[in-house]
Amino acid sequence: MPIFEYRGLTRDGKNAKGVIDADNLRAARAKLKKDGIFVTEIKDKKKQTTGKKKNASIRTRSVPVQDLSLMTRQLATLVKANIPLVDALNAVAEQVENPVLSEAMSDCKNMVNEGTPLHKALARYPNIFTNIYLSMVEAGEASGSLDQILMRLAEFTEAASELREKIKSAMTYPIIMLVVTFAILIGLFVFLIPKLVVIFESNPQLTLPWYTVMIINFSGFLVNSWYLLVGALVIGFLIFSNWKKSENGARQWDSIALKLPVVGPVVRMVAVSRFTRTLATLLDGGVPMLYALDIVKNVVDNHVVAQAIIEARSNISEGESIAAPLKKSGQFPPIVIHMVNIGEKTGELETMLGQVADAFDFQVKNKLDGLTGMMGPIVTVLMGIVVAIIVMAVMVPMFELTNMAG
Repeated sequence: MPIFEYRGLTRDGKNAKGVIDADNLRAARAKLKKDGIFVTEIKDKKKQTTGKKKNASIRTRSVPVQDLSLMTRQLATLVKANIPLVDALNAVAEQVENPVLSEAMSDCKNMVNEGTPLHKALARYPNIFTNIYLSMVEAGEASGSLDQILMRLAEFTEAASELREKIKSAMTYPIIMLVVTFAILIGLFVFLIPKLVVIFESNPQLTLPWYTVMIINFSGFLVNSWYLLVGALVIGFLIFSNWKKSENGARQWDSIALKLPVVGPVVRMVAVSRFTRTLATLLDGGVPMLYALDIVKNVVDNHVVAQAIIEARSNISEGESIAAPLKKSGQFPPIVIHMVNIGEKTGELETMLGQVADAFDFQVKNKLDGLTGMMGPIVTVLMGIVVAIIVMAVMVPMFELTNMAG
């Protein structure tokens, strides 16, 4: 039988609360009325508990950036049309197709309706709304320009999503090529070469070249002791993963990534693009410089560049300009320093940062397209060399067998 939680007033005007079991809500109200209690609030306790668990579950989930960007643009449009915020949130909650985001916005609507500021309501969902998002919304509420801030947030999330998709698409083809190459080599070593070994061993007078012996031994190791190789790879991966997650390991790995011959420049461009675009968005939204730098250092996704931003923030707090400490760090290209310096002198820092971000996004796209174009031929050539070595190691003994038979 359902259990209902109620609040009400007795005939004497005293507050009363408790629980009561009844077949349905109407029966519960009738029972309480019969007991002389005027009901002011009554809820199904089971449904209430389920709702709390559902909200707790939603708060731990994330949503695609595309859905978040679309929702933000819709909310900005409604707020700009002078629709009350609660009504705008309600409309967005009904319009959004993503169920997690819809539930989150519906909950935020209820909180805002009860008097909670929007940025605090959004903060209940840290896996959906980042610190950048919350800081921008807080600045928009404080300055009374929430619609403009939301529109900038929509553009920012769209740009970040586009850059992320470019990186993913650029890495897809090389990864597929490597997987196919690896599968072909495993097939050769595990299935083809063991059958040829039987033929070679049936002719004891045949002398095998040293490279053929090496390939045969490696094939035998894969067939008979594959678990050792798999175990070594798993252990090596776990050691590397734990080292990379440690503070020193992450810093060293990020430093190595920046110094790699081909990948390093792309990693730096991506970090600089995130830095400039995020800082421009925050400053344009009215977020103070020092607080904006605190947020930006977590966005670049590189400990070396983040440390440079931390040092720059420390110098800026002592009265220096932003360009000087960034130049001193040596982690930012000269064009960034030059544009920031001009922006500070002209009072258009946000505009200059946005232009730098656009330029680096374009360079990242070109670099990734170039890398994608290079990786295909490189992997194909490497695959051809390896297969040629295997074929030579197999064909030379086969020619000798043919000559011996002749």
